[in-house]
Amino acid sequence: MANHATRAKARVALITCRDLADLEDDDRLVIAPLNARGVAAEPVVWDDPTVDWALYDLAVLRSPWDYARRRDEFVRWAASVPALANPAAVVEWNTDKRYLASLAAAGVPVVPTTWVEPGEQVDLPTSGEWVIKPAISAGSVDTGRYDLSDPAHRPLASAHVARLSSAGRVTMLQPFLPAVDSYGETAMIYLGGRFSHAIRKGPMLDGPDLGVEGLYKEEVITARTPTVTEHAVADAVLAAAPGDLLYARVDLIPGPDGSPILVELELTEPSLFLAYADGAADRLAAAITRALPT
Repeated sequence: MANHATRAKARVALITCRDLADLEDDDRLVIAPLNARGVAAEPVVWDDPTVDWALYDLAVLRSPWDYARRRDEFVRWAASVPALANPAAVVEWNTDKRYLASLAAAGVPVVPTTWVEPGEQVDLPTSGEWVIKPAISAGSVDTGRYDLSDPAHRPLASAHVARLSSAGRVTMLQPFLPAVDSYGETAMIYLGGRFSHAIRKGPMLDGPDLGVEGLYKEEVITARTPTVTEHAVADAVLAAAPGDLLYARVDLIPGPDGSPILVELELTEPSLFLAYADGAADRLAAAITRALPT
C-alpha cells in the first residue's frame, strides 16, 4: 500500500503523433493497468508546442511514427524531455539504422548490408532478390523488394536508390531473406529487461516500392513461441545494445543456413503487440511503474 501511495499522483505521457493522437488500440491497453497502480497515463503528441514535459514523471515513446522525415528535430526534442523512455541517447542511436553496423562489429549476426551515402555511386548486383530502404525510416515506408535479374526491376531499383540519394538519405541494400515468405519474421518483445512475448510477422514486401498510404504498411500478425536459438540471439543483441531499456523488440529472420539473424532492433517506437500475449499490458505497466522516479 505504501508503494501505491507514493505513485498516486504519478503522471505518464504515452508519446504519439498527430495522426494517432489517441494512440493505437494496442497501446491503449496499458492505460488501465497503470491506473490500477495509481499512475495516470495519457496520450501526448510529441511535437505539440503547448506541452510542458516537466509536468510528467515519465514520458514513454509509443507511436511518434511521423519522425522519419524530421529525424534531427525529433532527436533534439527527445534530448529536451526531462524523463524519457527509452532515453534520448538510445533514440539518437536507434533512429539511424547504421546501428546495425556497430552491432555487427560487436559480433551480432546481422543481415549483410551495403550502405550508400547520398551522391555515392553503387553498382547493383546482377542477380538475386534485394531489399532497398532508407537508413532512417519507420513502418517499412520507402522500402522495396527487387529481383535484380529481372530487366523490369533493375531500373526501378536504380531509381529507388537515386530517389533516396537526391533527398539526402542514406540507402541500405540488403539481400532478401527467402525464409520470410515461409517462416516469417520473429519479433521478440522485452519489457523491463525481461522477455515478455513474441509474435510472427508475415511477409510484407512483395515487390518494388510503390509508396504507402498512411504511416506504415499493414502487417499480418500471429502469436509465436521463439526457439531456444532465437532466444540466444536476441539476448546477444540486447547485451550489445546501449542504455537502460524500458522496452525492446528484436526482429529476427532465418538466414541462408537457417540460423536467426537480426533484421532490426527496435528501441525507439516499436509496436509491442500487447494484445497477442496474456498479461503483456500488465507487464508493461509494471515496468513503467518501476521506472518512475522515487
